[in-house]
Amino acid sequence: MSFFKSLFSKKEQPIHSYADFWNWFQQHEKKFFKVLKNQDDIHTLFFEKLSPKLNELREGFWFLAGMYADTTAELILTADGVTKNIVFVEELVAAAPKINNWKITALKQPSDVSKLGVNIDGYKFDATSLHFYAINHPEMPDEIDIIITHDKYNEENRTSMLNGMYIALDVFLGELKTVTTIDNLDIINTIDATEELIPFEKLKDFLIWREKEFIEKYQGTRHNTKNDNYAAMEGTLQNGLPLLAIINAELLHWDSKASHPWIVHVELNYDRANNNGLPTDDDYELLSEIEDNIVAQLKDAEGYLNIGRQTADSVREVYFACIDFRKPSKVLDKIKKTYQDKIKIDFEIYKDKYWQSFHRFMHE
Repeated sequence: MSFFKSLFSKKEQPIHSYADFWNWFQQHEKKFFKVLKNQDDIHTLFFEKLSPKLNELREGFWFLAGMYADTTAELILTADGVTKNIVFVEELVAAAPKINNWKITALKQPSDVSKLGVNIDGYKFDATSLHFYAINHPEMPDEIDIIITHDKYNEENRTSMLNGMYIALDVFLGELKTVTTIDNLDIINTIDATEELIPFEKLKDFLIWREKEFIEKYQGTRHNTKNDNYAAMEGTLQNGLPLLAIINAELLHWDSKASHPWIVHVELNYDRANNNGLPTDDDYELLSEIEDNIVAQLKDAEGYLNIGRQTADSVREVYFACIDFRKPSKVLDKIKKTYQDKIKIDFEIYKDKYWQSFHRFMHE
């Protein structure tokens, strides 16, 4: 143990870039390889060394590690299913140098169904125990709504079953496909199935077919918002504070919403608890500057549609519907850092093909 203490006792340079991280990793990769190869105290001698360095670079990096082959260790960097972090995991791995005896992998990769053998809290998740079927929604024909079945499921073990289901999907489909191809997902007991059960090993082919069909249907779909009509709305929150919204009413009735399935939800917390929760003149100027900055980088012609904004209780929320999630992730992350000394900014990105999040703004 004293040998490893001496290795890491030197003062190390802070991690500010992908290059910094990989330079640090290369300094210790031989020791890390030996720890994994010999199955030493992996948690202390590897995981506890690597985690803080990844966190220095940015929050949201997770990892798995083990022996890929007798002479090759594998480090899998993952976003753990968080959409807005995927692009940064991909960039970090793309920046990795070639390191002898190491395989560096971005995101959990798919594997053959025969290798699927997940055990969670005594429950087994494999090709024998799992089946699936899809629910069709005539009013939302492009929605991919998957029901997974397991004969041991009940409401008491729901948490374990959900964990096992998601891990099994990551192993079989891979992390990226699990996040990007399925819109809704649930697990039930086999006896409660309302459709014919399909073998779990056929799920991958089913999703490939649906994805191909979707891409062909919406290839090249665009929307120009220049001449759209915007609606101003007023309301009152449950706490009595006023709510103001400006929404692209025409866009909400567009018949090709599913072509822009990724919703970006930005929160600008001006948090000055005055003016009845609405922005002061100074607040308004800063909020407008930030919003203009976002719109300038996420252009409608490139597939990033500004749906509108809502302002209430010291928070402005800005909404976009996008053709992809990678560029918005990078744009918003940069803007968040640019204004971090002036205002708290947070954002999330999630899939909502039919923009159901915005039904509250729609008036038939």
